[in-house]
Amino acid sequence: MSHGPRSGLAAVSSALLAMSRHLEVRDVLKTIVASARELLGAQYAALGVPDDHGGFAQFVVDGVSDEQWRAIGPLPRQHGILAAMLHEARAERLADVREDPRFEGWPSAHPEMSDFLGLPIRDGDEVIGALFLANKDCPKPDGGCGFTEDDEELLSILAQHAAIALTNARLYERSRELTIAEERSRLAHELHDAVSQKLFSLRLTAQAATALVDRDPSRAKGELQQVAQLAAEAADELRAAVVELRPAALDEDGLVATLRTQVHVLDRAHTAHVTFRSQGVRALPAAQEEALLRVAQEALHNALRHANATRVDVTLDKHGQGAVLRVTDDGRGFDTRVVRRAGRHLGLVSMRDRASGVGGALTVESAPGKGTVIEMEVPGG
Repeated sequence: MSHGPRSGLAAVSSALLAMSRHLEVRDVLKTIVASARELLGAQYAALGVPDDHGGFAQFVVDGVSDEQWRAIGPLPRQHGILAAMLHEARAERLADVREDPRFEGWPSAHPEMSDFLGLPIRDGDEVIGALFLANKDCPKPDGGCGFTEDDEELLSILAQHAAIALTNARLYERSRELTIAEERSRLAHELHDAVSQKLFSLRLTAQAATALVDRDPSRAKGELQQVAQLAAEAADELRAAVVELRPAALDEDGLVATLRTQVHVLDRAHTAHVTFRSQGVRALPAAQEEALLRVAQEALHNALRHANATRVDVTLDKHGQGAVLRVTDDGRGFDTRVVRRAGRHLGLVSMRDRASGVGGALTVESAPGKGTVIEMEVPGG
């Protein structure tokens, strides 16, 4: 008999430690949901963070496959039982959520749920989330709920710690955003000063060269050489600033995790199905990782905004000591022979420049009505 309580305490302790281990808000939300479902033996769990417009800024589920989640559709609104938990700030334990008068139905792809336990996550007087479980894995009394008062008490304890973990994660992200903003402001100020001085000198030198062209060509030639040198120095200043403005997510998470996150966001934001797969890719030089990320972003933008694609697949695989990125869409495509027009419109010139700038190569395969494949290969460090 004594083994059960100790096991329960160990499980709770593991869940709380897991929540405190993460600093990213999304990771914290996922850990809370997975821990709650496992601890209370439920088939489904979800956690919604409300926005200020009657919906949810974030909504994380556990127990639902990715395919089923995509089929369910847009994030839910704050209505029915969810609204009750958020606005009345009280726990809800129901034998069958579908029979509650506040129940307003769900999308056709939504899994069937019966017994239900939910409660708000609070930070002081503010409700910062709604956590709920459904379909307790246990025998249920006739007309009764599988979730017990003990379950409600355990979930309440979990929710209190979830509030602390979520608040800490938010503070961490806000602090990081402020640090990034301050650093970018500093770089912008330095860039403005340095480049402005170079451009001012370049302008004066060019004016001097113009005045000397007719009466002293040799001196004018010297001034023009100075113009070329100043222009090169200004370009170097800009290049150095761009390197320092490398996306923060790359430094924090690496290329694979950054691409996976961005693809996930796009998949949720667009009707097109956007996927990401990676295998065997190790860390690459910073310049190559940034170039791959920028090309992937440009290709995704083209596929989703211009090509009317219904499916976009992004892959990043090991290739020798380097990597190969491939972005494939089933959109309208274009005639690759019309390079000049297509290059300007789709950013192909800048993508090729980014590839060649890190010793890589870019290839484009497309045809009207046949979709597009953009592939970038880099050699590695």
